[in-house]
Amino acid sequence: MKSERHIEDPDVILIGSGIMSATLGVVLKELDPKLKIQIYEAAEGISSEASDCWHNAGTGHAGLCELSYTPNYSSDGEVCVDKAIEIFQEFTHSLQFWGYAARKGIIKNPKECVNAVPHLSFVYGKEQVNFLRSRYHQMKKHHFFQEMEYSEDRTKIREWAPLILEGRGNSPVAMTRMLNGTDVNFGALARQMIEWLGKQENCGYATLHRVTDLEEKNNRWTVEVASIADNTKLTNSAGFVFIGAGGGSLPLLQKSGIPQAKGLAGFPIGGQWLVSESEKLIKKHNAKVYGMSPGSAPTMAVPHLDTRIIEGKKYLLFGPYASWTTKFLHEKGSFLDLPYSIRGNNIISLIKVGIFNIPLVFYLVRQGTQSMKNRLDELRKFYPAAKEKDWKLIDAGIRVQAIKKEDGDAGIVHFGTEVMTNKNGTLSALLGASPGASVSTNIALNILRKCFNNLLESPLGHSKIKDLIPSYNEDLSAPEMAQRQIEIFHDALQALELTN
Repeated sequence: MKSERHIEDPDVILIGSGIMSATLGVVLKELDPKLKIQIYEAAEGISSEASDCWHNAGTGHAGLCELSYTPNYSSDGEVCVDKAIEIFQEFTHSLQFWGYAARKGIIKNPKECVNAVPHLSFVYGKEQVNFLRSRYHQMKKHHFFQEMEYSEDRTKIREWAPLILEGRGNSPVAMTRMLNGTDVNFGALARQMIEWLGKQENCGYATLHRVTDLEEKNNRWTVEVASIADNTKLTNSAGFVFIGAGGGSLPLLQKSGIPQAKGLAGFPIGGQWLVSESEKLIKKHNAKVYGMSPGSAPTMAVPHLDTRIIEGKKYLLFGPYASWTTKFLHEKGSFLDLPYSIRGNNIISLIKVGIFNIPLVFYLVRQGTQSMKNRLDELRKFYPAAKEKDWKLIDAGIRVQAIKKEDGDAGIVHFGTEVMTNKNGTLSALLGASPGASVSTNIALNILRKCFNNLLESPLGHSKIKDLIPSYNEDLSAPEMAQRQIEIFHDALQALELTN
């Protein structure tokens, strides 16, 4: 899916062709069809970095099974589920938007992008079982999770996820299940949306074009772009720039000169998966099963055994395994990315990461140097009967975690998703990792509120955004919205062909 269409002096330039740029571009074009939009992508193909189907777990993060979203106990001694409720509502925004895009033909084949896969949480050992039991009871109280099931019964757990109990000892086990989970191919979503966007009037995308510099003058950005194919350079200008270039966002933010970028640093973490194409195993396992984060592992490294559906074929995936890297991008990155990102105003923060995150550093070193046997040992904590012949190791994506100088204690690694926007709303940039892709629509809404609020506040714009996201400006988590939430959720599932 190569392209070299250029729109001169557009209203909007989107850097990077992942799910975030695709979402923001389509929403903007739907809100104002007159907008001129240009996308630049350094890789040869669309969405080949963090959004690529093999570079992420494909989990539609809705807070259903991810124990990292409910890590703490409240003052009453029960697990706090506030973050899970927040993530579910934000994911519902994405589901609604994808449903709209499917009905309109922006997404031509929903099955290539989103499929129904149950979301399960699994724990073992008395302490973990007590935690999951509390989590279940707290989540079950909320209408978002009323359909959640819980069991400590091995017969029931074996019915839900047979591989999990094959060869397992007699320690206590527990599992929750939500049937309305999803497996999402974010790369396919982004490609279909960008392909549609490229066919619209005054819109274009150019692959093999890397943005190398940008400068703001009089509320307009001049962007320098290098053609990777022939090493020529061009300049373009726009009133608004979005930097959604994955790990490549940090160097561009540093070059932008906006105050928020001062002192900003990045800490890259690579990833790997174990993948199985064994038909025997695939037939036995139809779920995304998430466990507890092991020790010093970052939240993005929580182990899970997943069903993946890619181009109509099922796979099993386990991981992720973290690894140390100095590259910021998987395909177009360089091992010099981290050294080149060091500045006088961020070197102290980077040093503090090493000093005050020793367990994390050791974890990354251990992960990066482990053997296949070690990796299989981790898999066997989930699936004790796993055999080496059924699995192969592949590389996953790279996530550049933000390190900000303005923290009260500089040197903190931020594992979530964050958008930085300059004061006059002419530039925004996406940083971080999970649950970014899953809540891309909610992120787009936040950018619109800061940078294009005039579009949202006009009567026509407000009406249009309600078409795209019916629950816009509604709190579906409120008790009185239970029926409204069910109706909206069902409509989105139906549009995406996820209902029986």
